[in-house]
Amino acid sequence: MLPNILKPQYSIKSNLVRIGPKRDGGYIVDKRVIKKTSKIITCGLHDDWDFEKEFLSINKKCTVSAYDHTVNNSFWFSRLKRDILSFLKLKKLTPKKILDIFKFIDYYFFFSKENIHHKKKIVLIKKNKKEISIKEILKNLKNIILKIDIEGDEYKILNEINKNQKKINLLIIEFHYISRNILKIKKFLSKANFKIIHIHANNYGGLDKKNLPTTLELSLLNSKKFKISKKKSTYNYPISKLDYKNHKSKDDIKLSFND
Repeated sequence: MLPNILKPQYSIKSNLVRIGPKRDGGYIVDKRVIKKTSKIITCGLHDDWDFEKEFLSINKKCTVSAYDHTVNNSFWFSRLKRDILSFLKLKKLTPKKILDIFKFIDYYFFFSKENIHHKKKIVLIKKNKKEISIKEILKNLKNIILKIDIEGDEYKILNEINKNQKKINLLIIEFHYISRNILKIKKFLSKANFKIIHIHANNYGGLDKKNLPTTLELSLLNSKKFKISKKKSTYNYPISKLDYKNHKSKDDIKLSFND
């Protein structure tokens, strides 16, 4: 069971909307945030910006700044080579999978003009030009969505996120290695104005030895900017027709909490 501090606050279902695909890369937001957001800050990009693309189709005044030092020319060359080999082995035969081979074309079109991909590593304290801190990223910004998926490095920047929380409308974050970091998560939540409005277990990682999900996806709303119920949610997680499997071939993970 997960600690009760991770149980979302109650939200009217009509306020919760999924943005992005019905698979890995889709996230839940409070629809009140959408028109009030001027920029999405994406920390950890890899090869998936479907959330950002759909969000911008709804709020055309919003822009994206993404940070990921691993997505470069070498990344795209390796991905293209791997995808072509899969195609030749008859593993990529659906129209969607064939189009996905050329994802780098969509990347170059999306990250042009207003939307920018910075090839920098996110760190607590910047030491060279290839690195950038959350403090520097968020300088002079307001009314943003901060989206974080940096494979365990999220714990290094939680204090800086809290220090800059007045700039953030909604925080979307993937917490990794839950069991070993649960105290850090509790400490972060106890000091934050952010309140969990949605939680989903990423089934790619499955369950650990303590029968807890290895990875959790959280959507947290800034309670200083939006009215949030003081009551805890009564929904069962995952929520039908809102949540979908990250990995379609694996069972979704049902969540329970220590009430």
